[in-house]
Amino acid sequence: MSDDTSTVDDARNRRNADRETEVGDGNDDPWTEGPQVALKNSRKGKSGKSDEATGFPGDDAETLRERQRLAQLDMLDHWIGGVLAEQRRSRRWKLFFRFLLIALIAALLFAPFYRFFWEGPGGAEFGRDHLGVVEIQGVIARDSPASAERIIEGMRRAWEAENSVAVILHIDSPGGSPVQSQRVYAEVMRLREAGDKPIVAVIEDIGASGGYYIAAAADEIVASPASLVGSIGVAYSGFGFEEAMSELGVERRLLTAGDNKGFLDPFQAFEEEDRRFWQAVLDDTHQQFINAVRAGRGDRLSDNEALFSGLVWSGAQSLELGLIDTLASMEDVGRQLLPEPQWVDYTPQLDPFERFTRGFTRTAAQVLGLEVSASPLRFQAR
Repeated sequence: MSDDTSTVDDARNRRNADRETEVGDGNDDPWTEGPQVALKNSRKGKSGKSDEATGFPGDDAETLRERQRLAQLDMLDHWIGGVLAEQRRSRRWKLFFRFLLIALIAALLFAPFYRFFWEGPGGAEFGRDHLGVVEIQGVIARDSPASAERIIEGMRRAWEAENSVAVILHIDSPGGSPVQSQRVYAEVMRLREAGDKPIVAVIEDIGASGGYYIAAAADEIVASPASLVGSIGVAYSGFGFEEAMSELGVERRLLTAGDNKGFLDPFQAFEEEDRRFWQAVLDDTHQQFINAVRAGRGDRLSDNEALFSGLVWSGAQSLELGLIDTLASMEDVGRQLLPEPQWVDYTPQLDPFERFTRGFTRTAAQVLGLEVSASPLRFQAR
């Protein structure tokens, strides 16, 4: 009997030794792609300590209770640590959003003072002769950067600056609102008649329609040979949806006080009488444009019949038509007026918040295909 027991014990010992050799010898496990873990270490936690809460062989009841109590305290300590960490994270986020709110309020309060103190030009150019530049960029409209208010304010600053020897209207615009263009034109003519310093319009890529309306008031107009100049005309565009409404079975309900109040309503037919009336408005506005160009350019204009037809010409063609005076660049103008030209931008700067809101509104209107001007008439190249 003892021989059988010894044989069984020997077999069990050999089997255990083989298992420990296979599991704990550091061989890679093809399933986990890493070293195998010995069975005797599989019950260890992430910290590498054995789970003492279950006790060990030979522990009495008192020792086992003490081990469980210590394990519970350790678990409670980890839980309290997690709660405190979460509270710290929450407190940091609260502080972040409070700081963000304070920064936003401070930016809104700072915006008016920004324009007052920092919008004007600065630098050493104030102390010596320079050229006062006013930028006229993009569509001319009341709610755009190229608004009459902003352009006129820039011209006033450049005109009144003691060391500014000339006012340069730097134009790169397809036109826009007739009213805004007329306001700037009138101010340029007023300053021009004062005769204190020359006003030169420099056309970059395009100076058409309302952009040329403003340029026509200057003492001199220069452009590059490939610049687009002219487009002396008036445009109105709209859509007619009356047939689409009928096909969809949608009824348009428009109430007006006045027989012709809704004559431009795109959901009703455009009658011939309405068309003649609106064409008369366009013709009258066009004639105002023609008169302004003739008053500004005088005898320099040619007798070409197409001059006021709304066509747009290159800078080289415009020189032959008398629409401009010289083919030159901004740098050429500077060298003609000063031996060492210095430029100072007198255009009022937009505060960051206003720049963002205007840019967002203008982009949204372009995406939706909407006009940003309140006037249906446009001095704008199409």
